[in-house]
Amino acid sequence: MNKIVIIGSGNVAQHLIKAFAKSTAVELIQVYSRKIETVSHLLDLDKITTDYNGLREADVYIIAVSDDAIAEVSAQLPFKNRLVVHTSGSVTLDTLYQNNRKGVFYPLQTFTKNKAVDFKTIPICLESENATDFQLLEKVAREITDKVFAINSEQRKALHVAAVFVNNFVNHLYKIGNTICEQNQVPFEILKPLIMETAQKIMFLSPEEAQTGPAKRNDKATIAAHESFLSDENQATIYKILTQSIQDNGKKL
Repeated sequence: MNKIVIIGSGNVAQHLIKAFAKSTAVELIQVYSRKIETVSHLLDLDKITTDYNGLREADVYIIAVSDDAIAEVSAQLPFKNRLVVHTSGSVTLDTLYQNNRKGVFYPLQTFTKNKAVDFKTIPICLESENATDFQLLEKVAREITDKVFAINSEQRKALHVAAVFVNNFVNHLYKIGNTICEQNQVPFEILKPLIMETAQKIMFLSPEEAQTGPAKRNDKATIAAHESFLSDENQATIYKILTQSIQDNGKKL
């Protein structure tokens, strides 16, 4: 049975703790957390350490901390030639300290504290310096998900940028839509079936095929009316940029 240590206690770390707890072929033997109480509700106290020198010997050490802290944390690990991986979508493999074998164990999903996810559906993107370590990471990943991909650092960077567009930016557009509704005493609830249908369509259609709306139709009167309606300069700018982008994309097809 492969033994895992998780270093970190944030959203990603906590979701990984829960996922590995369900596995019968991978054993989560320890978690490093700066504060015991952060993860004490998830595992026994004897499996939590606040001291890097107290880390137990494991097959894989998963660093699940903020991007800016990965290099510093990996440099503090008090051992050599063990497999150490991070969970970041935007940090390269080389960021990890050279004393240990390096890898990436990147679950591509948005994680929110106390919001349950079905880890079996979450893609995990793997990278390592050698084939043997990759096989180990693949075996570990397949214990908690059905979706495992070999993705190098450059591809992962592209994937992370794409994820920002389809997740973070889209969510911000929801926020703008919600603000417009609130300002005009319209329940945002009315838009939720539309949001669901739009998201579900791209499970069967390409984004190009699923595109609808006044920009796609080049409905100049509607576009002009919308632009005139938007008194917020930020909202108007975003509307114009996205409208132009949709139209430019249509010309390239």
